[in-house]
Amino acid sequence: MRNNNEQGFALVLSLVLMLAMSLMGGALIVISAGDHKSNNTSDEYQQTFYVAETALLEGEKYVLNQFLGPWNTSNHKRDLTKRNLPANSTTLFRGNMTRKNYIPADRFYFNTKQSCFASFKDLDRTSIKVVAAESWNFGDVIRDSFNAASTDEKREAEKLKGYYYEYFITRIGAAPFRGYGSSIKKEATDTGNDGMAYRIYGCGIRASGHEYDSRNSQHSVKNNRSLIVGLESTIVLPK
Repeated sequence: MRNNNEQGFALVLSLVLMLAMSLMGGALIVISAGDHKSNNTSDEYQQTFYVAETALLEGEKYVLNQFLGPWNTSNHKRDLTKRNLPANSTTLFRGNMTRKNYIPADRFYFNTKQSCFASFKDLDRTSIKVVAAESWNFGDVIRDSFNAASTDEKREAEKLKGYYYEYFITRIGAAPFRGYGSSIKKEATDTGNDGMAYRIYGCGIRASGHEYDSRNSQHSVKNNRSLIVGLESTIVLPK
């Protein structure tokens, strides 16, 4: 015997199951997209952190090169006659960096403004003076370091043009120095010597909105927001 009360039950059940599966599928898509975005953000932060570490290393290298004598590229030797402990400039530092390997006319240009300087909240901005303040495009530094790079390596370097590293150095003043080694020589080997302390402030900057199209090798920056990681270190050199 046919029960008329059961007419359409299978259709209703199918629609309910379809709706439930659609909701589950939509939720999975949202979760997956969120995880993908979170991973991208994490990767960008990690890369920016590495760039900030590069800034610290380059700042320390700047001071050491002055202390040991500037490197002469013509004879591949240091000019020992110009050895010095670099001093702060006489003018107040307001956060403006010297662009070293890029210009505003470059198609990948991003105006870092005073982002690095503003990242350090504990600075006395009414009196700080610096030895040097430099801004570098990280992608160009990597690209120029390749002697015989493959196409893929050059493409990866182009992608890194969305990253900048900046550092500024201030001479703090006299500080105790104690150390060993031959790369920085001093008369005594195990006794405290007077030294000169320098504070290096380094930043890695990711130009948010920066995009690189590998098909036509073009860069674009959509907005002025940026991701910034700031680090600092102190080094003491013997007088």
